[in-house]
Amino acid sequence: MADFEIQEGYSPYQTYKTWYRICGSLDSPKLPLVVAHGGPGCTHDYIDSFMDLAKTGRPVIHYDQIGNGKSTHLREKGADFWTVDFFLGELDALLSHLGIQDRYAYLGQSWGGMLGSEHAVRQPAGLKALVLANSPCNMQIWLKGAAELRAQLPQDVQDTLDLHEKAGTIDHPDYKAATEVFYDRHVCRTKPRPVEVQRTFDAMDEDPTVYHTMNGPTEFHVIGTMKDWSIIDRLHKVKAPTLAFRGAHDEATTECLQPFWDNIPDVVAHVFPNSSHMPHVEEKEDCMAVVEAFLSKYDSE
Repeated sequence: MADFEIQEGYSPYQTYKTWYRICGSLDSPKLPLVVAHGGPGCTHDYIDSFMDLAKTGRPVIHYDQIGNGKSTHLREKGADFWTVDFFLGELDALLSHLGIQDRYAYLGQSWGGMLGSEHAVRQPAGLKALVLANSPCNMQIWLKGAAELRAQLPQDVQDTLDLHEKAGTIDHPDYKAATEVFYDRHVCRTKPRPVEVQRTFDAMDEDPTVYHTMNGPTEFHVIGTMKDWSIIDRLHKVKAPTLAFRGAHDEATTECLQPFWDNIPDVVAHVFPNSSHMPHVEEKEDCMAVVEAFLSKYDSE
């Protein structure tokens, strides 16, 4: 049994539905924390561990972005539909539906952090604290870092990746196996892969619409609509106190996060020494402690 109450529901957005889950009570004096998953196109499952923060009395809200998980799926929609503005609108609708738009914290992992930075530069009055977890500030910097990490893979793995990308056969089992070598080093180093993380991977395989449209076929072969995205020149507008962290073995390289650390006016930097892209899984207790210590400073806001 959980040490806190759990409530699930749906938030309306346009003609669609956003699934959410609240762990704990929104009546708590602690800041409610909205947790946003990555991708674009993942599900909430792989970041389930952040619900542990509810044990401190903090209400924690997970949600599946539209197109994914338990929310409305729209396989027929194309690139003109899946935009940053669409997902920002969904977030605003969720905050309003829950009645927390005037006072909340936000944690975004990977793409969720990209979305969070886009949210924060608009200076919403209710955003009291921001956590950017394993997120890039610029996709070209992300791609440069990914290429450098890819060049460190065994040569036969690199050759397999190159062969199938050139041939357009990225659904080939050999390509998928080669991809796993990169993921095992730089996405999640915990073996066997935790069940909640595998649920997200399985869900993305079942409906890759958003991921393939906005990102591309893999973490390191980004050919989707987000490939030229950047927020660097707007980061000075972030008013909310911010924690930005990465893992030492992360596909989100130091260069990916440095502009967050350099340009956000009120920012704390952290690196988890034994993690790649998922410190919330790979160094779970330490990650929860770092996040809670940061958020607790703003519970009186």
